[in-house]
Amino acid sequence: MTDARPILFFDSGVGGLSVLGPTRALLPRAPFIYVADSAGFPYGTKSEAEIAARVPALLGRLAERYRPRLIVIACNTASTIALAAVRSALDLGVVGTVPAIKPAAAISVTRAIGVLGTSATVRQPYVDDLTARFAGDCLVLRYGSAELVELAEAKLRGEATDPARYAAALQGLLGQPGGERIDTVVLACTHFPLVEAELTAAAQSLGGRAIRFVDGGAGIARRVAALTQGQEWPDDPGAGRAVFTRGGGDVDALAPALASYGLNRLEPF
Repeated sequence: MTDARPILFFDSGVGGLSVLGPTRALLPRAPFIYVADSAGFPYGTKSEAEIAARVPALLGRLAERYRPRLIVIACNTASTIALAAVRSALDLGVVGTVPAIKPAAAISVTRAIGVLGTSATVRQPYVDDLTARFAGDCLVLRYGSAELVELAEAKLRGEATDPARYAAALQGLLGQPGGERIDTVVLACTHFPLVEAELTAAAQSLGGRAIRFVDGGAGIARRVAALTQGQEWPDDPGAGRAVFTRGGGDVDALAPALASYGLNRLEPF
């Protein structure tokens, strides 16, 4: 007998694809369900109270319907605010996504790090704690950008995006006092690795800056692989499913990008 229970990935939009991608590479036989809470999108501009109320309740309903073996909250904002509540409410493994400050501090030469996330993420005490534990000898600057979330969504819909908008978002971080020292930037929103190439080009446009961008996708994938080690998988996982809490033309436009991540079935929740 094989175990057909899926791994469920959850985000407010398509950002979690940056975590799903490396996980699929490690676990090619695993069945996946990707859930985008499009009815609540974007999380990064919402209050802590809104997210703390919405995410555990929604994940409880999703767990009942899809019976996953593991849930991955592939969203920094939801994880930094609601991860503990979700874990206490559900009787299954839940993997969160937190800013990759530890690996960034390990590779920074100038000892100056930027944290680029949503406004809701960068203001969290969780980020203070990670900074104190792993980057105490570094200057750590933060900047919250809702713009980059929208740009990543637009890119995956196949729309052209303006390079100046990426440069403006990055300048919000690098233009702060001490920002000229930054050599490493933590992409603290899962949407942002989807536009890393555009951010790299933007850094070059801002005086030819050589910046390394760091995100937690590969580390989360390794964690998921470790937690499922030795488990049974179906011989054929079938088509991956992408579930949206609200449909519409924007969702339909994402179909080609979703298919490139193995998500060939779109359905409402």
